Amino acid sequence: MTFLGTGTSQGVPVIACQCDVCSSTDPKDHRLRSSVLMRTKERTVAIDSGPDFRQQMLRAGVERLDALVLTHEHKDHVAGLDDIRAFNFSSGLDMPVYSSLKVQEALRREFHYIFEMAKYPGVPRVALHEINIDPFSIGGDVWTPLPVKHHQLPVLGFRLGDIAYITDANHLENETWERLEGVDVLVLNALRKESHVSHFTLDEALEIARKVGARKTYLTHISHQLGLHDVVQSELPSGVFLAYDGLVVHAKTKIS
Repeated sequence: MTFLGTGTSQGVPVIACQCDVCSSTDPKDHRLRSSVLMRTKERTVAIDSGPDFRQQMLRAGVERLDALVLTHEHKDHVAGLDDIRAFNFSSGLDMPVYSSLKVQEALRREFHYIFEMAKYPGVPRVALHEINIDPFSIGGDVWTPLPVKHHQLPVLGFRLGDIAYITDANHLENETWERLEGVDVLVLNALRKESHVSHFTLDEALEIARKVGARKTYLTHISHQLGLHDVVQSELPSGVFLAYDGLVVHAKTKIS
């Protein structure tokens, strides 16, 4: 798993902000919108395509993408869908996009030109695959959805093998607690230290990490309000890490 982005909807630095984090010269404090790249032996799949998707693909040197999986319909997770067309051009194939029906409805509304009968030349080509809370397969890899709530909005996290990825959540559904059993690497959103209506705070994320008991937990979807990377990292318990853009993580058990 490669962290393509670990920031919030505004990214870090935030436009026009002069706080210590936004003014930091430490690359670990520079955060694009949250997304990860999941690589198995045979496949490369991105989770979410936010506004920084093009930059993330270039920075990570991604030359082949086999599928895109979407957690929910907010702009900071889908706004870069148009840049899928680069992979259409290089592969000659439609891009499989896995998401809930609610997310598909948003894509059809916000990227209407992709789905028109008479398509403008060169628009992205996608093949939508509807998913729900049931496990599904991409190639031979089994993906297990992890239903959560983002205030009132249903969002899906995903478990692939021994890695679980959850972003934009402030509540885990009962099925998710069960599906996290035995996970080796847990990724969880931790927006800031202060309470928030739709995201876990740092303390809330740490409590979930304690209950899940993964070998390693990485915190993502981090705002500039959380603090400087090195300062926050020094305060975290053993086995918990503040993720940063470009970080590569391996689970103990490989898929395929």
